[in-house]
Amino acid sequence: MTIAAFWLGLAATLLPWWWNTPAGFLRDPATSLTAVGRITGLVAGYVLLVQVLLMSRVAWLDRWLGARDLLHWHRDLGVFVVAAVVAHAAFIVLGYAKLERVGPAREVARLLTIDKYTGMLGAFVATGILVALAVLALPWLRRRMSYEVWHLLHLTSYLVLVLSVGHQFAVGQEMSVPGFSRGFSLLLWCAVVAAVAWGRVVAPVRMNLRHRFRVRAVVAEGPGMVSIYIGGERLPELRVRAGQFCRWRFLDQHNWWQAHPFSMSAAPNDEWLRLTVKVVGDHTAGLRRLRPGTRVFVEGPSGDFTADRRRQARALLIAGGSGIGPIRALLEELPPRTVVLYRARNADELVFRSELELLAEARDAQVWYVTGGRDDPGPRRAFSPRGLVELVPDLTRRDVYLCGSAGLVDASVVALRRAGVPPRQIHLDPFEF
Repeated sequence: MTIAAFWLGLAATLLPWWWNTPAGFLRDPATSLTAVGRITGLVAGYVLLVQVLLMSRVAWLDRWLGARDLLHWHRDLGVFVVAAVVAHAAFIVLGYAKLERVGPAREVARLLTIDKYTGMLGAFVATGILVALAVLALPWLRRRMSYEVWHLLHLTSYLVLVLSVGHQFAVGQEMSVPGFSRGFSLLLWCAVVAAVAWGRVVAPVRMNLRHRFRVRAVVAEGPGMVSIYIGGERLPELRVRAGQFCRWRFLDQHNWWQAHPFSMSAAPNDEWLRLTVKVVGDHTAGLRRLRPGTRVFVEGPSGDFTADRRRQARALLIAGGSGIGPIRALLEELPPRTVVLYRARNADELVFRSELELLAEARDAQVWYVTGGRDDPGPRRAFSPRGLVELVPDLTRRDVYLCGSAGLVDASVVALRRAGVPPRQIHLDPFEF
């Protein structure tokens, strides 16, 4: 359904060009090049709007697609947007250059200086921003960036949106005159702007005015791990499930300017929420110094890593490192006889051990601790298809929830699939942005 909706919207965007292009129009290389440029421009404009909609954080979209699929759609379409924008610029410049009998560089200068092409400078700037974002999104570069830097860079996509709208409606052949194409595009723009305003401004402000979140306590859980307890007003009315995450902005002098996504590490209750953070950078290190009473601005909840997604009566929970947070929370909401597989490098890194054992006793669950290096025989055997079946004989009749590093999640999925677990029974929450 999602894919069908995407292609239907794209078809509605392109059909006016087909209707308005007379037979025999593409009679020479120049008109053919500009036609391809217009088509790729329409495609780029539409997909850019879809991109922004995917990141609008409206709750219904999150429930429909799921936070992880939203992220993957956003990444995949990002490559497509950049390719379409670059193709649009290249084909338009080459086509007009042939019509004017000048070189491409001279044609670019002409487009930037002629009054009738208003918004052209903004279009070139927007193209440059998108290309820069695409380069910075290369995996080997992105891995070297902090979450804060990556998030700030992504905010420039809103500037791209603002710059592109003037260009589209001022000089776009299909959109510069009244008609279906202009009306449909205006409708899409209004819908996307409304979604962004609601999901990123109105809904979060409304929720925070209602609940007035504050830090209640900060507790060290082990080497490099800290739990933050959040209190507030009317918490029973908060629609949040174990396994979901929120974006937390702590309003003190050091942290007010940045928000980070962290999952709940305990099932929500009427008194407090709890998030558990691994200290990996300046921001997370600073969270250990938060004081009780600090105001917190919360956005969310988001994510579909929840108990109600399961298809089977029983579940297997697999956690790696700080991934134990949402896994420990899920254990409270899943049915009895759940199995937990907890991976850590050594016993000192195991957190919530006493809580897990109390929950296991109360809920007739089973907890397995797997410690050691990546190449040690114990972990390698435990996370092999045979090892998983030995630990959980009814593995294929369980839903499996996985949370941890991308490497752990990917390797575990391969082992689970080889052990016969259907993809629909595997639920993922890898650490990625």
